[in-house]
Amino acid sequence: MSPFIDQSEINGILWRACDTFRGTVDPSEYKNYLLTMLFVKYISDVWQDHYDALKAEYGDDEERIRRRLERDRFVMPPGTLFKDLYAQRGADNLGEIIDQALLAIEDANKGKLAGVFRNISFNSEAALGQTKERNVRLKNLLEDFNNPKLDLRPSRIGNLDIIGNAYEYLISRFAAGAGKKAGEFYTPAEVSDLMARLAAPQPGERIYDPTCGSGSLLIKCAQNVQAQGSNNFAIYGQEQNGSTYALARMNMFLHGVDDARIEWGDTIRNPLHLEDDRLMKFEVVVANPPFSLDKWGADDVSSDRHRRFERGLPPKGKGDYAFISHMLASLAEVGSRMVVVVPHGVLFRGAAEGKIRAQLIQEGLLDAVIGLPTNLFFGTGIPAALLVFRKGQQGEDVLFIDASREFAAGKNQNQLREADIVKIVDTYRARNDVDKYARVVPVSEIAANDYNLNIPRYVDTAEEAQAIDLSAVQTEIEALERQWQEQRQKMAQYLQELSL
Repeated sequence: MSPFIDQSEINGILWRACDTFRGTVDPSEYKNYLLTMLFVKYISDVWQDHYDALKAEYGDDEERIRRRLERDRFVMPPGTLFKDLYAQRGADNLGEIIDQALLAIEDANKGKLAGVFRNISFNSEAALGQTKERNVRLKNLLEDFNNPKLDLRPSRIGNLDIIGNAYEYLISRFAAGAGKKAGEFYTPAEVSDLMARLAAPQPGERIYDPTCGSGSLLIKCAQNVQAQGSNNFAIYGQEQNGSTYALARMNMFLHGVDDARIEWGDTIRNPLHLEDDRLMKFEVVVANPPFSLDKWGADDVSSDRHRRFERGLPPKGKGDYAFISHMLASLAEVGSRMVVVVPHGVLFRGAAEGKIRAQLIQEGLLDAVIGLPTNLFFGTGIPAALLVFRKGQQGEDVLFIDASREFAAGKNQNQLREADIVKIVDTYRARNDVDKYARVVPVSEIAANDYNLNIPRYVDTAEEAQAIDLSAVQTEIEALERQWQEQRQKMAQYLQELSL
């Protein structure tokens, strides 16, 4: 990394910019303003950098410069650059000025940014306060982002993913501070990394996340393919929350995944990735769905036209198997794989869920069950597991891995280390028994356990009790008894001397 660019320093500047809103605006609201302004600052710096280079090349030939800029990755209309907004930071209608700039950016880049800013308004009285207070906050925000150290021009930062890293940093910090609500849309980076390595997306494949949140898991999968020297992949996602959908769109753009197809809507009630009015099929499906979601839509999909619930309808109050069923229905029939985060109840709950689970195992779809450490996910300390499924190769056994005891303990959040991730992935690929860690279990044994997938049933992690030398213990007891008698005699002597 260049000595002039320090990721942690940039992260710190951005986090301190939150002081503009802290205590007056709810974090679930102000994160959208901070992240959107970061997005605008970045694309402004990239555009300015290219403009300056063309200016040096073509001089005052503004028409030629304009034509070249129109062929860029994105277009910034006149008056929409961050510097233009900063120059008007004292305006009485500052929120309106920023909103108009965002709308103009959208209109000029409809293919890539249409609808990205539709869920945010810098002129919102409900979110940012009345005009006078709102203008003060927005002026402070612009001044925070005008920090010279936030110069994000490519000529300064090179190919470093400073902006992508900063964006992910802010999303994770907001998730850590916002409790359960944030945990619904953010998967910790190391868990996303683990899932991407397990799914092992290959060049030419389609990758899908039906509950994509801010898109971090899809980006990890994309980077997994890029690490193989290829940009030949297609990214698809769907997100129900409007502001989180916008974050995902911006996050994709900031990481250079411009052609990702991210849709806004309820995946269970209204799946939007379709081909010929049927569910689109994908080679890789990954997700961290909301745990045991209540009112997930059971009444709305009882006669599902996509036939996702032929193995059974999950209970109304727990949507885990609804998402699993949707994901399985979205898998290509040959050579596809899926990795999903689930709470442990998914492994052993009975009734309707038990019947669905039994059929999935009988069909040979379940490939592995991986137990994770507690307190990895924001907003919940309950233990979670990864389920790995495969289509196109009938499995006769299931690999169980108990990785729950290997992690770095943090003050508020535990974390998987690189060595922990490597061990899980290597064990999964080798598919061998590892004492007190992993075991390949025949489906017949699982069936004998009534298709219960509770990991301790199959992986014994109990430590053997050390043999006890009874003779030595007896000798120690006798020695202690002698010491006790000696002390009693000394005490009696002291009391006698004191006439007590």
